[in-house]
Amino acid sequence: MASDAVKYMPIHGGGTTTTTAADIKSFFSALKPKKTSTFAYAFVITFVSFTLFFAFSPSPNSSSPWFSNIFTSSSTTTTSVSDNTSGSQFSSIFSYILPNVTSTKPTNRSSDATDRISVNATSSPLNSNSKNGTLQAPAPETHTPIAKNSTFESPIVNETNPVAKNNTLSHPLLSDKSSTTGSNNQSRTTTDTATVKRNQTTVPAPSKTPVSVDLKTNSSSSSNSSTASSTPEKQTKNVDLVSSVKQEIEKWSESLKNCEFFDGEWIKDDSYPLYKPGSCKLIDEQFNCISNGRPDKDFQKLKWKPKKCSLPRLNGAILLEMLRGRRLVFVGDSLNRNMWESLVCILKGSVKDETKVYEARGRHHFRGEAEYSFVFQDYNCTVEFFVSPFLVQEWEIVDKKGTKKETLRLDLVGKSSEQYKGADIIVFNTGHWWTHEKTSKGEDYYQEGSNVYHELAVLEAFRKALTTWGRWVEKNVNPAKSLVFFRGYSASHFSGGQWNSGGACDSETEPIKNDTYLTPYPSKMKVLEKVLRGMKTPVTYLNITRLTDYRKDGHPSVYRKHSLSEKEKKTPLLYQDCSHWCLPGVPDSWNEILYAELLVKLNQLSQTQRKT
Repeated sequence: MASDAVKYMPIHGGGTTTTTAADIKSFFSALKPKKTSTFAYAFVITFVSFTLFFAFSPSPNSSSPWFSNIFTSSSTTTTSVSDNTSGSQFSSIFSYILPNVTSTKPTNRSSDATDRISVNATSSPLNSNSKNGTLQAPAPETHTPIAKNSTFESPIVNETNPVAKNNTLSHPLLSDKSSTTGSNNQSRTTTDTATVKRNQTTVPAPSKTPVSVDLKTNSSSSSNSSTASSTPEKQTKNVDLVSSVKQEIEKWSESLKNCEFFDGEWIKDDSYPLYKPGSCKLIDEQFNCISNGRPDKDFQKLKWKPKKCSLPRLNGAILLEMLRGRRLVFVGDSLNRNMWESLVCILKGSVKDETKVYEARGRHHFRGEAEYSFVFQDYNCTVEFFVSPFLVQEWEIVDKKGTKKETLRLDLVGKSSEQYKGADIIVFNTGHWWTHEKTSKGEDYYQEGSNVYHELAVLEAFRKALTTWGRWVEKNVNPAKSLVFFRGYSASHFSGGQWNSGGACDSETEPIKNDTYLTPYPSKMKVLEKVLRGMKTPVTYLNITRLTDYRKDGHPSVYRKHSLSEKEKKTPLLYQDCSHWCLPGVPDSWNEILYAELLVKLNQLSQTQRKT
């Protein structure tokens, strides 16, 4: 009975307890504080461990804000700098404009899905033309707001602000360009419009250059110290470069932001040209007027001066720092090749070791091929040119008689678009080829789908082509990742005929000084402006038409070749070039305007970040 009483007595009852119960109570009493302290120590140790791990482990995301680097103490920029000549893993100043886009080898540029341009899923196609083919004003809801001094307010007095200038201010364009995480050989994906992979142009390694460059790691196979620690001197140099860019932005931001770049005059400046004539061996013979025997040189001493400001002299070293890890691409006709060669010469003259600047395929002549790419090895960037004179595709059909016939597909953008659509900056142009006889007549030449127009006015064909181009831009270019420019029509000065009928300009040695002699604003550029107004993606219009119209003295004329053929020697004045430009010369000013535009955009974004 006693045992049963003990068996059913509560442990915490008011009666006596057994020795076993007392031991159990003593055990738990001792265990409680130990358990609590053990848990506390484990939590602290775990917290500290995770904190240290995330603090010192490199982030896989390379989009850290460049803004915090450039506008904070320079001491923060001296860390993690490699020993690559003039280069390093130092952040690109241009990351201040454009976010991280993968840079890889020039032999196979592809990108990480999270870094490349995304298709804007909300973008709608450009407004189509009305049934009768007349230009139709786009619907108000599809317009991008036009800037205060926009080029679309006047065909004569123009500012280089984008059609939707305010849109660019809110873009998250601040990530670090130089540290990238993309992998090679990634295929393009079209299912996810938020993170579409963009294949960049495939540029084989230079066949005649002993140095193999990796644009992703900023290293060279011929260098034995590319991964060595940077010396304090090089760290200081890189800090100075960033400081110089910051100073350049601050110096020019106020005077440029409200300036109408294209309303001005040409003035003499003995500090010009930007590079010494004959110093740039890359200039095509067609543009190398001094080497071809042109005796006068005053045309090289002129610079473009807007009425309300002064353009900054193009500083090649600063522009290269802005372009570090980037692709700058020119797309268009031979006038854009003119501008491309000008910029390559300016930038090449700014590097210390010109052997580290080369055409990716080892080419030395820049006519006849569909594309060219200059690699600036120490800056991990390329400056490229793609031939596309109409921006839409030249085509070929077979007629009912079995004869092949050339047409122009107004509904298909140029084939090379697949190669440059991932570029960080794209400068387009078209115009001169639309003045040729075949395009001007428009008889059995223009094609849409399977339909070849028996006759179509050139202005309407031009509008259709630009509309196709505009739709491509809206579908393939994310303005948060890339900048798009369209350079306007460059004036020609044939006197007494056209380029193929004895037109001449060989006697011209001074620019036009009386505005009454300038030609009317081209109707094709008015069509261009209407197309740009209908686009959601901001496009900066470089309206150089008027400033080039003054320069009847700047063309190669008879100095377009070093040696004339026997036929040309008999009538040398019959074969003149009054549409392209001598280099150094007028296209250098186009690039100075482009440089000023980039400075303006950098400043706009810095102000936006400070407000946010």
